[in-house]
Amino acid sequence: MSFDYRIYYGTLVHSISLSELDIISQAVLVIDNMKGTIVHLERNVDNLDNFLASHPNWQTNTEIHKLGSEQFLVPGFVDTHAHAPQYMFAGSGMDLQLLEWLETYVFPCESAFKDTDHARQAYQTVIRRFLKNGTTTCSWFATIHLDSCKQLADIIHQFGQRAHIGKVNMDQNAPDYYVESTNDSVQDTERFIQYVRAIGSDLVTPVVTPRFAITCSSDLMKQLAELAERYQVPIQTHLCENPDEIAFTRSLFKDSRDYTSVYDDHGLLTDRSYMAHCVHMTDAELDLLVARKVGVSHCANSNFSLHSGVCDVRRMLERGVEKVGLGTDVAGGFQPSMLDAVRSSFFASKTCKVWARDHEGDKEYAPLTPAELLYLATMGGARVLGLEEKIGSFEVGKAFDALWIDLEGGSVDLMGGESMVQKVQKFLFNGSSENLMHVYVQGRRVAGRD
Repeated sequence: MSFDYRIYYGTLVHSISLSELDIISQAVLVIDNMKGTIVHLERNVDNLDNFLASHPNWQTNTEIHKLGSEQFLVPGFVDTHAHAPQYMFAGSGMDLQLLEWLETYVFPCESAFKDTDHARQAYQTVIRRFLKNGTTTCSWFATIHLDSCKQLADIIHQFGQRAHIGKVNMDQNAPDYYVESTNDSVQDTERFIQYVRAIGSDLVTPVVTPRFAITCSSDLMKQLAELAERYQVPIQTHLCENPDEIAFTRSLFKDSRDYTSVYDDHGLLTDRSYMAHCVHMTDAELDLLVARKVGVSHCANSNFSLHSGVCDVRRMLERGVEKVGLGTDVAGGFQPSMLDAVRSSFFASKTCKVWARDHEGDKEYAPLTPAELLYLATMGGARVLGLEEKIGSFEVGKAFDALWIDLEGGSVDLMGGESMVQKVQKFLFNGSSENLMHVYVQGRRVAGRD
């Protein structure tokens, strides 16, 4: 039997803002099954039967789901930066810094995705894994190969993930076996934008994706900016990840004030743009991001693993960068899990705290709290991707992208007497995919415990 509506009765946890975690006990969340959207949220309902009696529209033709005492719903995780083809070697090859790492591991790996059969098999595996880990939305870098990029878009659409998907652009400073002409890069990008839009799904969005300034000529970056403006699509790239990368970039674009200005000078910094890493930013560069309303994807695991540096997210936030989310940056980051992104970001922020205390005499530095990290992994990421009106919290009208957390059936041990705040924190720091009973995107169950 099919139902028009679905009701979840139990505890909901979501972020209202960076500083406000909203824990709703005895909540009633009503989902329109046809649209996959939230149509009603009621707080403190001590008797579900009485609630249904007072809402006759939901008394019949409604599927009821009651959460257990150690279960709760949170919004689905939003990964703002990951490289789908690099999952081939995730968990290995972390002995080099960025530029050497690209030459040794990344470019050979990605070049193999010219083979669409290889791409299909790999992309099915990576999308399944990310969904299993609760990543309901992801911003993906693919490769330079148009046909394989189409494969990725098709697989994401088939599996039901919400995603931004970018065909990578690179026309210089790349190996002969993995580079494209400027004209081919632009034409294939436009074809990819048109292909993704023809899928006809609100879940998949094409993204203009210059790899980074080093591998993109001025002509290419200008034409990509024009494409993004014409089609009104987002722009994603890397920025200020590694000191050697910054020095190389500045040597290539000497007329620009700094690395961030390179992108601005080519029209790539808009309110639809978001930059991965941003580890080594001057105040002037952060101010430019603020002025252009650019988002930042914080990829702490990768920043540690590739010796890139420690990104001070608190500094960004206090400087006025309003759109900050978390990214796994697979395979620079070795874990395809946003829980790991939370934990890596926690350690990065603690490292900033220790440095500020011991080297700058700042005993008041405030590291990121667990509540703030949950915000960054959900609502913060939604804002980075321009999806804050659709996902990130349990507001009426938003899509039901959610995780049903079960603390009794996974990697968390409850010892008795924990507050709800403690339970949320135990999930963030001790939880795993084993604790995800159900993973939903736009109301559809796309993963979860078997």
